[in-house]
Amino acid sequence: MPTALKSCWAEPRAPHPPARVWRDWVLVAVLVPTAIAEGLLRPNVVWRPVVLVLAVALVFTLLWRRTHPFAAFATVFAAWNALDLIAFATGHGASVGLYTMVYVLILLYSLLRWGSGRDIVLGMAIALFAYVFGVAGAWTGVGDAIAAFVFMAFPVVLGALVRYVSTSRLRAMDQVRLREREQLARELHDTVAHHVSAMVIRAQAGRVVAATRPEAALEALAVIEAEGSRTLAEMRTMVGALRDRAEADLAPQGGVADIERLARSMGDEPRVVVQLTGDFADLRPSVGAALYRIAQESITNAVRHARHATRIVVLVTEDEHWVQLSVQDDGDVASSAWATTGYGVVGMRERAALLGGTLEVGPGPERGWLVNAVLPRVASAR
Repeated sequence: MPTALKSCWAEPRAPHPPARVWRDWVLVAVLVPTAIAEGLLRPNVVWRPVVLVLAVALVFTLLWRRTHPFAAFATVFAAWNALDLIAFATGHGASVGLYTMVYVLILLYSLLRWGSGRDIVLGMAIALFAYVFGVAGAWTGVGDAIAAFVFMAFPVVLGALVRYVSTSRLRAMDQVRLREREQLARELHDTVAHHVSAMVIRAQAGRVVAATRPEAALEALAVIEAEGSRTLAEMRTMVGALRDRAEADLAPQGGVADIERLARSMGDEPRVVVQLTGDFADLRPSVGAALYRIAQESITNAVRHARHATRIVVLVTEDEHWVQLSVQDDGDVASSAWATTGYGVVGMRERAALLGGTLEVGPGPERGWLVNAVLPRVASAR
């Protein structure tokens, strides 16, 4: 089996997003009164009290369909199949239950969407047994058998498709994060090499003048200490970054000063305005490069996706400990879905996090979208 397809059927890393559990409570709130109404009002229900209690009780398995999809699915199928077997053995037919129990298809979808590979195999075996038993016990023709199969197969196909798309997106986002880490590692390598070279040169100079000018040797030690501290700060960040054998990017690193040149290269529609407030001369190269890359990605996305935008404002400010970058356009909010779903945003957020900073993206106070990044002046790994 190909690696990509095999990984698709691995157990998902986030099988039960907490923000979505409210949907299952909504399903329960709708299905419980529906099952009660059908159980009380529908005529000719076999074993009405038993069926009604069982139907209502099993609705609550929907609350565990994300965390324990196989257990929820197997519980419902086992309960109804056992009831059907008893009904068949006692001459009441091969199918006993309520139409409300169609929610079992939701559990079948959940099994394919969030279950592990082993759970899916076992669950499909149970579903196939239930299908064969149901069709054989109430045979009405080939057409009805095919229709029942398609009806049951639909949630299976849908669950597998959604799982594949979701897994593919997660894999793509991981690749974006990995590429950002690799790029950061290359940039930090150049910075660390520069600091180490400066330390070696100062140490050699200190040895030469130590005998005749002891104060010069002390000055060299002070420089070595400062360069060593900077190197350690950069190394802490580089340790967490990944790197492969790809060719290094030989283009010079961009910095805060290059943001204005970047803005001029974007043309006049929309107009890009850059305001730099503060002294960025002693900014760490890795932080400056990150600010440039975040500004580049944000401006490019705004130019491409911000509908009816006439102006993009880039603000860079600093204080003793932090540097803040904000990029805001005046386009339509509805046209800027890239701001929360694009892979570029994933890369920007990963870059900021690696340097010990934060990045937030959302609607602006009046129009358009706002990208706001806050980075420490001295990079520190998280």
